[in-house]
Amino acid sequence: MSNKPLAFRMRPRTIDEIVGQQHLVDEGKIINRMVKAKQLSSMILYGPPGVGKTSIASAIAGSTKYAFRTINAVTNNKKDLEIVFAEAKMSGKVILLLDEVHRLDKGKQDLLLPHLENGSVVLIGATTSNPYHAINPAIRSRCQIFELKPLETNELKEALMRAVKDEERGLGKHKIDISDEALTHLATMSGGDVRSSLNALELAVISTEPDIEGLIKIDLSVAEECIQKKSFSHDKDGDAHYDVLSGFQKSIRGSDVNAALHYLGRLIEAGDLVSINRRLLVISYEDIGLASPQAGARTLAAIESAERLGFPEARIPLANAVIELCLSPKSNSAYKALDAAIADIRSGQSGEVPDHLKDAHYKGAKELGRGVEYLYPHDYESGWVKQQYLPNKLKNKVYYEPKKTGKFEQALAGIYEKLLKRK
Repeated sequence: MSNKPLAFRMRPRTIDEIVGQQHLVDEGKIINRMVKAKQLSSMILYGPPGVGKTSIASAIAGSTKYAFRTINAVTNNKKDLEIVFAEAKMSGKVILLLDEVHRLDKGKQDLLLPHLENGSVVLIGATTSNPYHAINPAIRSRCQIFELKPLETNELKEALMRAVKDEERGLGKHKIDISDEALTHLATMSGGDVRSSLNALELAVISTEPDIEGLIKIDLSVAEECIQKKSFSHDKDGDAHYDVLSGFQKSIRGSDVNAALHYLGRLIEAGDLVSINRRLLVISYEDIGLASPQAGARTLAAIESAERLGFPEARIPLANAVIELCLSPKSNSAYKALDAAIADIRSGQSGEVPDHLKDAHYKGAKELGRGVEYLYPHDYESGWVKQQYLPNKLKNKVYYEPKKTGKFEQALAGIYEKLLKRK
């Protein structure tokens, strides 16, 4: 057996051997069409670790028979790039897999760009970061951008069984009996990461003593030992992190307790208490708001408790807060009203403060008409008096549109509606 890891040995050699990513490599899909037409464009492949970025690059190279070179944007220097460019000049075309392409510095970009322009280098950039956020526009504009997805369980099982049966590159020289439960566990607990599942399979095979007939039996207990915990693809600085936070807030906004707890669990597994706390506080005012004003205060209390406790106990007050926010009535009326006012101001719709509202606390103010005819509401029995407060050009503007999803805002709405009628 080669000293190289199973996941490395089982990398697809042609486009037809790729497992998963069918939206890109299936018959009639874009990468498949490019390969068959032998008209390759530079591209950026982005997605979580272990979903096939390097595999697709090597398969494209194998399918087209072009020279294939791998460079890391961080660890390789300009000289390494220049060697690739010299080879491209001699052979006519080189496929360059540039790992961590989002880390490419300006000097290396300047070297690379002319070769992308003349087509001598077909760049396949690989990154776990969203290229629209992380990659220099000069590189991005010269590349097709393709998003890769985590593999489904059935796709991972296919990759595992292929490795079990393959005698040339895989584990086929061994007599292996792997139960369906073990196979499913290796597939489901890898988090869509084929590299992780293949590594666990290889560990299971090499660490299991054959029986008297030379048969290596891998049951569920062996699989559980070899893949102790789900491979959790969640980089706090990466795109996936913000996707989980977005799913978390939208699940609470949509009152789906179970989904919200799922995303909370993922954030807890990532150990990101700071992001959880900040997002919960935002949610309590952005999405619950005036429908249940005390939710904000209780959320803050839960956050402070979580900060004092730290993990793992912090999960307890966080769970309380998430469930309350999910099941609370929802209202975004307060911040939407303010946003509407700010939008008018930014578009030049402001106007002068009415004279009777202007500051009159200085000598000569009255002569200028400032504060004159101002009616002091406390002097009236009802505590309210009819007068204009908005500038003339906005005097009939209405920003606040109450929502009657909670008792508190229903009460506010009743008062508000009466005041509007009296105006």
